[in-house]
Amino acid sequence: QKTKFRKVPEAQKKPSCKMRRHRCQIVSDTTSESGSESDVDNTAMRCISCREEYLPRDAGTCKECYIEAGETEEELKREIDDLKAKISFLRFSSPLDHVNNNSRSFTDVVLIASEDAAASPPIPAHKSVLVSRSPVFKAMLENEMEESRSGTIKITDISYDALRTFVYYLYTAEACLDEQMACDLLVMSEKYQVKHLKSYCEKFLVTKLNPENSLMSYAFAHQHNAKHVLDAALSQITENMDKVTKREEYTELVEKDPRLIVEIYEAYLSKQVNTAAPGASTSKTVCKPSI
Repeated sequence: QKTKFRKVPEAQKKPSCKMRRHRCQIVSDTTSESGSESDVDNTAMRCISCREEYLPRDAGTCKECYIEAGETEEELKREIDDLKAKISFLRFSSPLDHVNNNSRSFTDVVLIASEDAAASPPIPAHKSVLVSRSPVFKAMLENEMEESRSGTIKITDISYDALRTFVYYLYTAEACLDEQMACDLLVMSEKYQVKHLKSYCEKFLVTKLNPENSLMSYAFAHQHNAKHVLDAALSQITENMDKVTKREEYTELVEKDPRLIVEIYEAYLSKQVNTAAPGASTSKTVCKPSI
């Protein structure tokens, strides 16, 4: 049987909204108490978008809103394709793509990883790109500092692979990460104030958190102001306190930075208090810090 849609009166229509979500709600019938199948079949539904009533056997929303939803989906697809094209156009070509061809591709500065300086080649870049991506590079290259005069920037305490990945990200907003690389790049992004890269690394590291690495991740995040990792690691720790306190890393952290252990126990005790049921006994045994 073909579904019939009722025409929505113009007075009942609401202004069109491109991002409107189309949902429905049941209109209760207080006069019926039998609960029979026929009652369910005749229960009126109402489209939340335009408030028009329809039966459950209909399409799930009124015809006008159903058509509008399809048009909105197609429009969003076109907008996404347009944004992808713009991103592709605005993305820089990395000078690292030309290194193997012995081409400097009009670069005017090189970066050197001091840790691997003897064994690794300098990494070419453009001052304009570095300045636009990092306030630290901007201050370094716009003022008469040694790096600006020599055209060479030496980066300490970083591996060649990490520096290369860092520079590549400044051009493309892309990076192939593992846990070690994410940590290295987070340190770099914190030092050179590349907020987008720092957020990118934090999101990756949060997905890798577990009870085994939560303590070291918490200490690392605390040192480098990585709030998202800090909060996620603390949550892992407080949820697995019995396991965490038995690990070797816990003993090491007690010796190296007892202040962090105190912070962890403060968060743990606060969570215990907040989750305790009203009127419940507070005599439950709580792990005590061994400091």
